[in-house]
Amino acid sequence: MSDKLSGKRIAVLATDGVEQVELEQPCDALNAAGAEVHLVSLESDPIQGVHHDQKGDTFEVDKTIDEVSAEEYDALVLPGGVFNPDALRVNECAVDFVRDFFKQGKPVAAICHGPWLLVEADVVEGRKVTSWPSVKTDLVNAGAEWVDKQCVCDNGLVTSRNPNDLPAFCRKMVEEFAEGVHEEQTA
Repeated sequence: MSDKLSGKRIAVLATDGVEQVELEQPCDALNAAGAEVHLVSLESDPIQGVHHDQKGDTFEVDKTIDEVSAEEYDALVLPGGVFNPDALRVNECAVDFVRDFFKQGKPVAAICHGPWLLVEADVVEGRKVTSWPSVKTDLVNAGAEWVDKQCVCDNGLVTSRNPNDLPAFCRKMVEEFAEGVHEEQTA
């Protein structure tokens, strides 16, 4: 057990259809590093995890999006799954929540389809990122430089492609979250 993130509050924004492993492994890594982790969602009901196209476990929600603000947290995690970020990116409160982390220079980590929210929040222009391959065109069209690497870090923004990248993603996420505010992160 580490205390690298002791005293830090981390928001994990997810809803139904979240790729279960992309929710669980980052949360486990954050908890192991001593962070206080809150699962934030659109509603207070438990959310449904998935293993690709099969139902997984359900997860209790700590806070709803209308109960939180980026000011309360030190960093943000955006797990993937196809349905999860697709549902979140059409919710104005969720998109504003994501954008506010960038306005405040706080680190953000997004994996797989999670970067769809970054596109919707208009925070990727000029940034180097990666994602699930089908999200590449959206990121490029939003002004990002997309690269095919297991983990990309650009001034506090950590992105990865898929569940196979989780070990590298989690290590870099904890490192960036421990560093705190990145002035270059500001949108």
